[in-house]
Amino acid sequence: MQKTINCATFRKMVLTGAKLLESNRAKVDALNVFPVPDGDTGTNMSLTIQSAVKELSSNASGSFREVCDSVSKGALKGARGNSGVILSQIFRGMCTVLRDGKPEVDTKTFAKALEQGTKVAYNAVAIPKEGTILTVVRMMSEYAVKIAGKHRDFETFLPAVIAEGDKALAKTPELLPVLKKAGVVDSGGVGLMTIMRGFEAAIMGDEDVADVQTDASAVSMDDDFGDNSDIINMDLGEIQFAYCTEFFVINLKKSTTLADIDKLRENLMGIGDSVICIGDLEMIKVHVHTNCPGVALTYALELGELDRPKIENMLEQNRALRAKREAEKKEQGMLAICAGQGISDIFKDLFVDRVIEGGQTMNPSASDIATAVQKVNADNVFVFPNNKNIILAAEQAKALVENRTIHVIPTKNVPQGFAAALAFSPDASAEENKTNMIHALDNVKAGQVTHAVRTTNVNGFSIKEGDIIGLDDKKILAKSNSVDETVLKLLDKLKEDYHEVITLYYGADVKEEDAKALAAKVAEAFPDCDVDYHFGGQPVYYYLLSLE
Repeated sequence: MQKTINCATFRKMVLTGAKLLESNRAKVDALNVFPVPDGDTGTNMSLTIQSAVKELSSNASGSFREVCDSVSKGALKGARGNSGVILSQIFRGMCTVLRDGKPEVDTKTFAKALEQGTKVAYNAVAIPKEGTILTVVRMMSEYAVKIAGKHRDFETFLPAVIAEGDKALAKTPELLPVLKKAGVVDSGGVGLMTIMRGFEAAIMGDEDVADVQTDASAVSMDDDFGDNSDIINMDLGEIQFAYCTEFFVINLKKSTTLADIDKLRENLMGIGDSVICIGDLEMIKVHVHTNCPGVALTYALELGELDRPKIENMLEQNRALRAKREAEKKEQGMLAICAGQGISDIFKDLFVDRVIEGGQTMNPSASDIATAVQKVNADNVFVFPNNKNIILAAEQAKALVENRTIHVIPTKNVPQGFAAALAFSPDASAEENKTNMIHALDNVKAGQVTHAVRTTNVNGFSIKEGDIIGLDDKKILAKSNSVDETVLKLLDKLKEDYHEVITLYYGADVKEEDAKALAAKVAEAFPDCDVDYHFGGQPVYYYLLSLE
């Protein structure tokens, strides 16, 4: 058990964290819901920590103090954008604790370092905003301090802290509405968690890691982390301050004081937002969004010399992003609503552009559907509700969407959704596809098997709570005390002479071997049909049945 880390281990942690972030920066970039103001979060954070690595690589010292000073100075010098500056301050705060400690740092000291990193990062931002990287580092540091006495070895301590960070990350959409609208977690938080996983890999001796999967299960996403497509479509007028302005102040005048740095921060807040003004009497790092970049530079010149000024036109960046997205827009796309990872994966295999969660127990609102449609980069979007209770909400979503035409295909169940997706042809017109999809619904029958949640008399059956029941989209058709028996009874009710294929989609509570065994029973009972089974992963329903 590794109960302490020394200077060499900390150096490896920083190097591995930087390597892992660089390998995954494109994923972090894809999450950034503010693509215009600060460039790409993953890139900015990676360049920031790479600057720390460069400074660290030029320092061969075995002194904890000197290594920490290199990390802190390098991160500050290379800090880019809000996320990069905040990351540099997290490192700065951590290093102030680690550099003044013993040659070997235990979990309690590391927890204090993380706590100090949080304090310095919060102080660096004029108006700290929850739901960002700040929230993630704060919740991690609070938990680290809480458990450091119990977890005295880093092999158990660091994974526990990272797990808490993942929980904090999953909460960011609830704290920041723009994240919830985009359906993503905070990109800066993901960048930080990627670095933390690099720390863990170094501790565990796995320094060759290249990929990371950050737990953000509370948020529905298309790929590993989601996208920011609806934010890219924001109006240009929503950008209040047009120029992202960054620079260093070096060779400060002898008359400059710490109070002057505070005054500079106040002056910057008067001409813009997203103000970060950090440093000391050796060097100051400034970041501000403003319409008057020249004024910001003039304020700084009163304290010392300007170095590496960078001014970016955020309005023009936004125009370029929107123009690129418009150029990539296609004529037709598809959106499906379903529950279950397996079902979702099948829709994606059928070239459905986007899948959102919904079903019998979780009906999405018209607004949810409209938001999802907006993220499909197509002029015409076919929506498969896959539940009779969602069709009306899908129709209402039409009034909430701009620059898209919604075509609701009235699929009442998942098998109908599959049939509709299979009928799609990219070479056909939207009207032709709509007609073909609707006709395809007539070629499939569907059933569901679940359990009764109350005792009742319905559809000619005397149902007791816990009974296994089988139904179509209208009524209960079968019941028994066994899942397999109910499936067979339901299929007997649903099957017509023309049906040739029976498919079973097994749910989250069914084991694969049980589904395989049931498929064999079905094949024996209906020898005139081909029988197949697939993982659906749907909740509530043991099986979804499709007959074609």
